[in-house]
Amino acid sequence: MALASHLPALPLWQRLLFAIPVIGWVARDVTFGDESNIWFALILFFSSWMSSALIFGLPGLYLPALALVPVIFILLLMITWG
Repeated sequence: MALASHLPALPLWQRLLFAIPVIGWVARDVTFGDESNIWFALILFFSSWMSSALIFGLPGLYLPALALVPVIFILLLMITWG
């Protein structure tokens, strides 16, 4: 009579990601939760980005965009490779 559901055996990188307090909770919800959780995660990401712009000004707006450049570059490569 366990209250928590048993998760399948996870790789080390996923266990480490899920152990991070806020990011891990959202990642676990997106991975194992309801299908609509991805929208909540995107809203959380966008809201935190805009909050950093309000708190830190233009560097709070530009630096996360600059940090996402490698992610977009990898996505473009994945699209072109099929």
